[in-house]
Amino acid sequence: MNLFINGQSLSLTDNNTLEHALNAFLTEQQQQLSFAVALNGDFVGKADYLTTDVSNGDSIDILFPIQGG
Repeated sequence: MNLFINGQSLSLTDNNTLEHALNAFLTEQQQQLSFAVALNGDFVGKADYLTTDVSNGDSIDILFPIQGG
C-alpha cells in the first residue's frame, strides 16, 4: 500500500492504521513533539490514531507548531 505523508511517498506492508504510518514516517524525536494530523484533509485526534485505518493512495499531513515573533 502506498500513502503520501507531507507529499512524500511511503509504502506500508502491514497494519494499516494511522498510528503505524506515523511511526514509520516520523523519527523517535519527532514522535515526542506536539503535532496535528489530517487524513485526506480531515483532522484526526491523537486518541483516534490507533483506530483510524488508512487506505492505498491516502494523503496524510503532519503539522508541527512553529514558534516565532
